[in-house]
This record gives sequence, structure tokens and C-alpha cells, in this order.
Amino acid sequence: MRDFSEFSIDRYKAVIFDLDGTLIDSMGMWSDIDVEYLGRFGIEVPENLQTIINGMQFSEIAVYFREVFGITDSVEKIGNDWIEMARDKYEHTIPLKPGAYQFLSFLKNKNIPCGIASSNHLELIEAILAHHDISDCFRAIVTCDDACAGKPDPAVYRLASGRLGVPAEDCLVFEDIPVGILAGKGAGMDVCAIRDPHSAECFDEIERLADFAIDDFFPCIP
Repeated sequence: MRDFSEFSIDRYKAVIFDLDGTLIDSMGMWSDIDVEYLGRFGIEVPENLQTIINGMQFSEIAVYFREVFGITDSVEKIGNDWIEMARDKYEHTIPLKPGAYQFLSFLKNKNIPCGIASSNHLELIEAILAHHDISDCFRAIVTCDDACAGKPDPAVYRLASGRLGVPAEDCLVFEDIPVGILAGKGAGMDVCAIRDPHSAECFDEIERLADFAIDDFFPCIP
């Protein structure tokens, strides 16, 4: 990892954000949903579940739940159930990470195009952006389902940079977990890690993989 004193936003022509755990403080909510959802079937959540499913496409996670936990509902129904469980929180209660709004406003004023590259479902992404009135900060929203590959495959970041019309080497990625950092690096982009409490056990690996690491977005604003 490089020293943050080397960081300069002027080096980049576009910024691409992961969503959950990076731009918004939602990882605890998803852990709670896993407990509630599997509890409907009398299943306890394995301790390593989040580590296993991190970076997967939304539909891939539904397939995983069917195969591993023996849930007989269709992939579509599983996904729709999760969306229903999460929608109200995304529309009303999930906060942005500290400094995120200010940083997005700064990038918008600098006319630096921004995108989102997320494993989440498009409907929930749009809900949280509307809730915080930041939809117009993003020129491209790409999901891993759009890219037909979950992280650490770099496809979602390559697709996002293509939609932004900016070469990968001129893009900066913000991520919170190792598979996301690997996806950004695999696409040929610099990656700044956001230290999220829910990935604390991975901090050493995160700092080894990322170009920079921060606790909130305020240091990125000159």
C-alpha cells in the first residue's frame, strides 16, 4: 500500500464506487437479513457466510442459498424476498459513509464522472441513491448481473469504465473488501479501500492489496 500523501484526485478522470460497505453503511443490515431469512427455514447462519458470498452476483447468491441450504423457492423468488426485506431500509434508514456526500459534491463540481459497480440489485441501488438525493452524481450504474460475473472478476469495473467513456488506467475505485479490491486492480485501476467495521478481520489483506486505505471520505477532499 502506498502512503496516502501520494494521493491526488487530480490524477484520475473518473471515480467508480462499490456500494455496500463502501458508499453506504449497510453491511450490518445484510447480515441481519441473512439471519432473518434463513431463520424462516429453521437454518442458522454459518459464521463464514459473508466471506463466502462477498462479491457474488445477486442471482449467484440466490443459487448458492438453494444449493447449500436446500431452499426450494426459485432464484427469482429468493431475490424478490431479499429486495422486499431490504427496500424499506434502503429507502429510509441506511446512511451514507462519513464524507461521502461531500466527496460526491466535490467530484460533481469538478466535473469528474462517477459510476457505481455493485453486486447489489439495481432496484435497491436506485432506492438508496434517491433517498440521499445523489442519483445525479452518477453517470453509470453497473451491477455484477449486468457484467455476468461477480467480483473478483474485473468485468463489472471494465463495464463501468466503458460506460463512463474513460480508460481503466484513468479510473479510481473505492472498495471495502478484498474481492472488490482484486476486481478493481484486475481491471487495471487504482483502488482506495474504505475500512468498514464489518470487514475488520480482513484489514491486513485489504491494506496489502489496495493502493490507499482510508476510514472515511474526508481525506479525499483537497
